[in-house]
Amino acid sequence: MILVTGASGNVGSVLVTELREQGHDVRAGYHSGQRTAEAAGSGLDAVTVNLSDPSTLGPAFKNVDAVFLLTAGGPAQPRQELNLIEAANAAGVKRIVKLSVWRADERLTPIAELHRDGEEALQSSGLAWTFLRPNFYMQNFLRQMAGQIRETRSFSQPETTAAIGFVDTRDVARVAASVLTSPGHDGHIYDITGPEALTYDQAAAVFSQVLGSPVRFVGLTDDEARDRILRSGLTAAHADTLIEVSRVYRDGGAERVTPAVRDLTGNAPVSFDQFVRDHVHVFR
Repeated sequence: MILVTGASGNVGSVLVTELREQGHDVRAGYHSGQRTAEAAGSGLDAVTVNLSDPSTLGPAFKNVDAVFLLTAGGPAQPRQELNLIEAANAAGVKRIVKLSVWRADERLTPIAELHRDGEEALQSSGLAWTFLRPNFYMQNFLRQMAGQIRETRSFSQPETTAAIGFVDTRDVARVAASVLTSPGHDGHIYDITGPEALTYDQAAAVFSQVLGSPVRFVGLTDDEARDRILRSGLTAAHADTLIEVSRVYRDGGAERVTPAVRDLTGNAPVSFDQFVRDHVHVFR
């Protein structure tokens, strides 16, 4: 039995589907009781998991052998991950596969700091562990930029000319499925990217070709980017975190491309061109 936390997210939802299609026993963990009820109503083994409330973890771990650990970012993340690790140990879980972040071990950004605390807790837990460290998600274009692309045929991010090895969350989920269901991954760290590194200008050129009309990248100063993020409804803390990530990788550091997707799944990773084509209805 495999417990997938964060089962409603971009990675978790695909992972649950992948595992079920491969014939594995999977339990989907949701933070929302309503999501749990909806999933259970569709025939899924589903459970409500509040990582801030250890009392919810006992039922979730019943007969579970392995856990996919995915938590929402924020100040509570290290404590939540420690709660899960402690409960997993108590329940006799054998291994945990943690979804981390690119270059977490270097603690370069606030997001990396949070994830590294969880990684270190796992490394000292006595449990078998594997870390997945994906680069920037292609799906960020859907969440953060699709509306602007539709309306103005442009998208804005903090100014940079650095390339990024964008990765599709569907590939991250496929890697997770492989690692959770095959031996030989204990103690391993996998850096996960797409097949190529692109600058934002190069990404704009892909959008232009697929959509059939020019799309341009508009570079913003950090202050302009922060104002835009705040106007979108996110908190000041969230805005500061996103700006800090942009600053760290502005001169490089996210351009490395790895073979992890092909090596671990046997399939080529989704290209940025294919990602845009798969979601063209959203951008158009």
